[in-house]
Amino acid sequence: MENEVTYRLGIFISLFLILALAERLLPRRRLSATKLNRWFTNCAINIFDFLTLRLLAIVLPALAVGAAWDAGARDYGLFNHTDWPFWIEFLSAMLILDFLIWTQHLITHKIPLLWRLHRVHHADTDIDVSTAIRFHPIEICLSMLLKIGAVYALGPAAITVIMFEIILSGCALFNHANLRLSKTVDTVLRFFLVTPDMHRVHHSNKRSERNSNYGFSISLWDRLFKTYIAQPADSHEDMTIGLEWQDERPIKLGWSLASPFFRK
Repeated sequence: MENEVTYRLGIFISLFLILALAERLLPRRRLSATKLNRWFTNCAINIFDFLTLRLLAIVLPALAVGAAWDAGARDYGLFNHTDWPFWIEFLSAMLILDFLIWTQHLITHKIPLLWRLHRVHHADTDIDVSTAIRFHPIEICLSMLLKIGAVYALGPAAITVIMFEIILSGCALFNHANLRLSKTVDTVLRFFLVTPDMHRVHHSNKRSERNSNYGFSISLWDRLFKTYIAQPADSHEDMTIGLEWQDERPIKLGWSLASPFFRK
């Protein structure tokens, strides 16, 4: 179990560094804030997330991957009572879990109390690979509890959950990156995946655009439920990232951690 965490962390850090270099070489838009200050806050929030999940692991019998092992040992969940081939179970679980994350994301935009948590992510006045790790620790814990419940209900193999977590975090890093892709590459990729241009629309300070493109991995759900917006009303270079109001508070770590406890 400890090795699994180490491997996943190694993959995550490697992807983060690769995409950080890529967006420096091929930036999509000019950043409006000092990168050093933003990255300090975003990375510090992520450290709090990691530590909070470690504490949650002490309180709970298992997190998502551990829940898969436990569900298998106890014959909990749908897939532990079927004779489906592994590849069908794998694909089914990946799709169901991804849809669950899409639904969770949509709900955080619709329920005011959850939006207070999620707005910490959207308060970033720029969007780059560091934005992908800017989630309030309470939101991270709630998301983990949701995944644990889903894993016990489905009963997927532990390797399936590990792959899902790696793909989800990898796609989040990719689609938050300030990375310029050619129009052809972007068009082809977004038939299946959420691209940086597609997800950037979701980080617009315009509410109509922010309430769209909820996907983190695949673009299917937004197309299917008609929450897909192809391009921002303004160009990608000229659109404003963040919330309706713009100031320096989101760059500060203290505000970012305390924000959910204030109306604004």
